[in-house]
Amino acid sequence: MASCLKATWNWRFQRAGFRAAHLLCFSALICELMDQREVAAWTYNHSIKAYTWNHSRAFCQKFYTDLVAIQNKNEIAYLNNVIPHYKSYYWIGIRKINNVWTWVGTNKTLTKDAENWDNNEPNNKQNNQDCVEIYIKSSSAPGKWNDEPCGRRKRALCYTASCQDMSCSKQGECMETIGNYTCSCYPGFYGPECEYVTECGELDLPQYLLMNCSHPLGNFSFNSQCSFHCPKGSTLTGPSKLECLASGNWTNEPPRCVATQCPPLETPERGSMACHPSAKGLQHQSSCSFRCEEGFTLVGPEEVWCVASGVWTAPAPVCKAVQCQFLEPPSKGTIDCAHPLAAFAYGSSCKFECRPGYRLRGSDTLRCIGPGQWTAPMPACEALQCQDLPAPKKAQVNCSHPFGAFRYQSACSFTCEEGLLLVGASVLQCLATGNWSAVPPECKAIRCPQLSPPERGSMDCSEAHGEFTVSSTCRFSCGTGFKLKGSTSVECTTSGKWTAPPPTCEAGTASAPTSEMRCPALITPGQGTMSCTHHLGTFGLNTTCYFGCNAGFTLTGDSPLRCRTSGQWTAEAPTCIAVKCSELRIIKPVMMNCSNPWGNFSYGSACTFHCPEGQLLSGSARTACQESGHWSTTMPTCQGPLTIQEALTYFGGAVASATGLLMGGTLLALLRRRFRQKDDGKSPLNPQSHLGTYGVFTNAAFDPSP
Repeated sequence: MASCLKATWNWRFQRAGFRAAHLLCFSALICELMDQREVAAWTYNHSIKAYTWNHSRAFCQKFYTDLVAIQNKNEIAYLNNVIPHYKSYYWIGIRKINNVWTWVGTNKTLTKDAENWDNNEPNNKQNNQDCVEIYIKSSSAPGKWNDEPCGRRKRALCYTASCQDMSCSKQGECMETIGNYTCSCYPGFYGPECEYVTECGELDLPQYLLMNCSHPLGNFSFNSQCSFHCPKGSTLTGPSKLECLASGNWTNEPPRCVATQCPPLETPERGSMACHPSAKGLQHQSSCSFRCEEGFTLVGPEEVWCVASGVWTAPAPVCKAVQCQFLEPPSKGTIDCAHPLAAFAYGSSCKFECRPGYRLRGSDTLRCIGPGQWTAPMPACEALQCQDLPAPKKAQVNCSHPFGAFRYQSACSFTCEEGLLLVGASVLQCLATGNWSAVPPECKAIRCPQLSPPERGSMDCSEAHGEFTVSSTCRFSCGTGFKLKGSTSVECTTSGKWTAPPPTCEAGTASAPTSEMRCPALITPGQGTMSCTHHLGTFGLNTTCYFGCNAGFTLTGDSPLRCRTSGQWTAEAPTCIAVKCSELRIIKPVMMNCSNPWGNFSYGSACTFHCPEGQLLSGSARTACQESGHWSTTMPTCQGPLTIQEALTYFGGAVASATGLLMGGTLLALLRRRFRQKDDGKSPLNPQSHLGTYGVFTNAAFDPSP
């Protein structure tokens, strides 16, 4: 049985061998018979018995390789020629899988080059024809294919593969051919058995480039991989890894090592930057230093370096404006600041003003300068000073001083002794201008209104000159035929009023037609006084009014005025005008500031004077227009500090330097005496000048005399 199963037919175009082998096979029909056709390394075989398709494949896989997988029509012609004819025909190794005809031995789909269907095939009758038979030596369709149900019995047409595990060096696909096999090399391999590997060749490396390679198939051959890096301080430009391709070429050119560049730095605003070796090539180990303009400070490092990784040791710094101390408005004042860069930073300027009634002590403008300091100390607002008020004769003064003696908002009230009348304002206030709200009042004897004898009557008074002060008395009488109506006598009281109205003289009961005549009411002029005598009623016929003005004011117009029978006054009511002082004309560089409560350069006007910085005021710093029409002081002048030459010339000529050194003490003493007699005792020379250094003097305004 074993020898029968192993029997084969060797077809090498030798008929005698075929016939002998055939006779041997038929002599052993009791066993499983098989037939084999061998062509070089590729061998065809078939079973003697018929099986289902699945059984046939199992038979081929057990004794050979698999059911035959036909590759082209030449192979079909060969099989049709060498395989014997049987009526049941042969199964081949193709089957419908997922509705696709597939070679089961190679798991490849059927191609147009290999298919050899009979006419109108495959037809898939009854929807179960999933296997294929080949018509070997068919008279009508030799070598053609037909789809059949897999359960039918046919002989198995097997093949023995010529390809082995080591065929094609495992570096290609072994392709079975009739009587042989060929190798289809995988990419990167070549040769009859794909035994050779494609080489790319060694890489030509640029300067400084470092390489690390792996060669799984040979040095610088297919699948070799090389990675690259650069030494410290340089940067890789190009691909970091190359691979040898199947084509024998590298995936790219080798990279290069370029000196590491740091990103460019910007010069800080309001600052400067200096780089070494240059600002154009900021490579590894380059450095840049920074500075700021005056008034700005560096925020960040003064110097940075470019490190090997291509970054700076720190970000570029910035120049920030120097900050001065924050300022607040002074008490009783305001502040107005301009900040071109930042609040209270370099370049900021602040202007100060005081409320009405206050004046600024210190500089009115401060500026924030380079070192982060203000140009002067913080100013302050102090209440304006009014002149001291002398107490009027026979008067008492009561003052309140909320901000200092006789300063802004100080108030003084005046009262007179009994029997005296306060003429003027009873309360004076120190105004925001530095002036009092009015001139000081006076205490004068209380006077009652002027009296006139009644018409057709006479009057006899105790005051011969008509002063009508307190306790003055007047007696009245009427002429013949007239009767006195009213009090026969009146007395002037401390209130400035008569004890009774003046009487009248009447004849009978008739009244004069002029008794109802009235003139327009008069008003006491501003800064003045008015006193009237009313003969026939308030502002009636023959009423006489007398006018006067307070100190510092003069009367403009007629006084007295009398009410005429026409009902009009004899003239317009007069007014009180402030006494005028002469106009002040300043001599530069003196600067003047005036307040004029009653008109320019009039009574009550007050002017202050000052000089530019570095010069001294010679004379009084303040003057006022008095009630006499004269200024209280003369105009001052500005005088600069005396130099040594001026001092020597002042005393009659130049002095030799050696003599000047010996006479320095004497000269200084004379200068002190000279200037103490002048300009309110202020000397322009420093009494403590350094006599050891010839001719050194300082401003006496800053060095008070002992």
